[in-house]
Amino acid sequence: MLTDALEHLVSGIVSHPDDVRVREKQLRRGPMLEVRVNPSDIGKVIGRQGRTASALRTVVDALAGGEQVRVYFVYVDRRGVGHR
Repeated sequence: MLTDALEHLVSGIVSHPDDVRVREKQLRRGPMLEVRVNPSDIGKVIGRQGRTASALRTVVDALAGGEQVRVYFVYVDRRGVGHR
């Protein structure tokens, strides 16, 4: 549910919504959502001074119902290498 909701939110603010991918990973410290976007969209997802990313994290926290979920935003360059 969290992955679908986050993917829907991010797809609505980027220029290349077909490139948005959200994966859930289980880490020792708890779940993590990894958001991959087109390199030209990373600025839109992060926002000025990180405000958009912070707002997206706030929505995910509210939907998680008290469970701590980490959210990382990654863009993939043409070589398939991810950057945070």
